[in-house]
Amino acid sequence: MTTLKNGLKAGLKTTWSLGKIIFPITLLVTMLQYTPVLPFIINLVSPIMGVFGLSGDAAIPLVLGNALNLYAGIAGILSLELTVKEVFILAVMLSFSHNIFIETGVALKVGVKLWIVLVVRFGLAALSGIVINLLWQGGGEVAKYGFAPEASTAPENWLGILLIGLEKASFGVLQLALIVIPLMIIIQILKDKKYLQKISDTLGPLTRVLGVQKNASLTLASGLIFGLAMGAGVMIQAVQEDGVSKKDATLVFIFLVACHAVIEDTLIFIPLGIPIWPLLAIRIVTALGLTIFVSYIWRRAENKQKRVVST
Repeated sequence: MTTLKNGLKAGLKTTWSLGKIIFPITLLVTMLQYTPVLPFIINLVSPIMGVFGLSGDAAIPLVLGNALNLYAGIAGILSLELTVKEVFILAVMLSFSHNIFIETGVALKVGVKLWIVLVVRFGLAALSGIVINLLWQGGGEVAKYGFAPEASTAPENWLGILLIGLEKASFGVLQLALIVIPLMIIIQILKDKKYLQKISDTLGPLTRVLGVQKNASLTLASGLIFGLAMGAGVMIQAVQEDGVSKKDATLVFIFLVACHAVIEDTLIFIPLGIPIWPLLAIRIVTALGLTIFVSYIWRRAENKQKRVVST
């Protein structure tokens, strides 16, 4: 009974903490969709799309995906006639950089610095787009999508816009609660039954490769399975209760930026008619390579500082 009580308490606390981020941001961005603001941003970004091998219209899914989530970005892609290469480039870029406002808020809650979040997410998105554009000479045929998005009727006035915003924001928090509360209860049961040690042991080889302590394994697992936003409850609790250092939290977040919610975020691209195995491979290889490199540089800097102090 105590286990359930503690798990429920942790779940409600986490839902409240993250809901304060998710609700207002979702409400604001949803309402901005029906104002001149998003079209203005899209027009602003369109001229630089050529750098990534994309047409100007491709700015639409990029802006929507970053402002909202992958589903919004995919809806933007489905509304355009793009080549297979363009769709693949967009899929990779959006895999690295999407839902930027909410997931950045989550990262800050975990203790990761803002500049690291923005540099890693936008940097990986931009670099991947440029590299794929330069290396892949094929994919010039028009993409054939597996389904078409349902047409939604635009609201006629500000009240309608507000109601849509409130609906989406409320659903976002509800969805979070339905995942986070049961998850926190399960985590509490695993803790009390001493099963978390087994999870840590299973992910031990990966944490060693990344250069982080084993107590960061739960944060790593939750992000890999549930994503940054939905796995945030476990991440925050791990940092607060399991003694995960800021260094380890930052390294794990860098890994998860490139490779989180690997099952869902990969499968949802299937209807776009692009090869998903290369998409998954790019995410995993990038995540491992970048995190190992940053961990190595960080460790060298720490060792250098220790030598300076000792002398």
